[in-house]
Amino acid sequence: MTAYTLPNPDRLRGARLLPGLALCLGVTGAAFAVQRIEEALFGRAWLEALVLAILIGTAIRSAWTPDQRWFPGITFSAKVLLELAVVLLGASVSAATILAAGPGLLLGIAGVVVVAIGTSFLIGRLLHLPPRMALLVACGNSICGNSAIAAVAPVIGADGDDVAASIGFTAVLGVAVVLGLPLLGLALHLDGLQYGALAGLTVYAVPQVIAAAAPAGAAAVQMGTLVKPVRVLMLGPVCLLLSFVAPRLRAETDEAAPHVTTGERPAPGHLPLHHLVPWFIIGFLVLVAARSLELIPHAALAPANEIATLLTVVSMAALGLGVDVRTVAHAGGRVTAAVVLSLLVLGAVSLGLIHLLGLA
Repeated sequence: MTAYTLPNPDRLRGARLLPGLALCLGVTGAAFAVQRIEEALFGRAWLEALVLAILIGTAIRSAWTPDQRWFPGITFSAKVLLELAVVLLGASVSAATILAAGPGLLLGIAGVVVVAIGTSFLIGRLLHLPPRMALLVACGNSICGNSAIAAVAPVIGADGDDVAASIGFTAVLGVAVVLGLPLLGLALHLDGLQYGALAGLTVYAVPQVIAAAAPAGAAAVQMGTLVKPVRVLMLGPVCLLLSFVAPRLRAETDEAAPHVTTGERPAPGHLPLHHLVPWFIIGFLVLVAARSLELIPHAALAPANEIATLLTVVSMAALGLGVDVRTVAHAGGRVTAAVVLSLLVLGAVSLGLIHLLGLA
């Protein structure tokens, strides 16, 4: 009689991830390929791989409904890989660079972000957006666009439809800001430093800041690339604070906490610390501290950033593959209005800070 050995449960669990993970990687490869084509044709990528991954994934999901065997890998990519990417982002933030900006500018940037998030969230709620969608739009506009939305989403338990809608509309506005901001700078007669600060405070991604600031000269680029990391650094404290708000959001929407899968759901005020502060936020802050103390080798910084970018794009592909286009379209008008109005508020507050500090 031949003995039968039971398969290893961990191996089976890993094998279940392969189909969906392979699909997400395929969409990621296609997104990077399209980005390269954009760069070859236009000299720059107007839509980055992160946005393209969502668009391609959504297109596939609209034309084809995957069966259950694809879901474990897609879910793993959308959640776990995204959390790992958030941790690695901490290695790109240095306290030395932040402190070099000076206390006035540092406090001013923090104030702009806080005011912009609060005002944007209020605008979203007045437009009847759900609380989590309003938070995604507010954080995306106020901090760093797609990356902020991707980082905040797992903290507040946002679903794929919310994330895809927020990123989709924010991406369109991001391109519009890069194209239109130089014209606004000319109309307002801003000098290089003032315009660079405005670009750093309003444009979403670092490459976009450089593209928007370049027409105003080297001083604008230098100021923009100094201001932008300070704004990005606010992502850590914001995510930390939102992790305390998240249980209340789930209670209001009658949803269980992401990490609670069995048993009775704890009351929002009595959740354990590891439920209130997600592990990846702690990991992010640990890497920020390690980078500031120069415990991370300089040679490891670029690879860590590249890996974080890759993982984020894979997770965005997964989100796209899980998006119901009808839900996104239904929220489109309200989300667009919220993003536009929030962006106008951010621009107005940023100009106020520039004049208050007397940058010249």
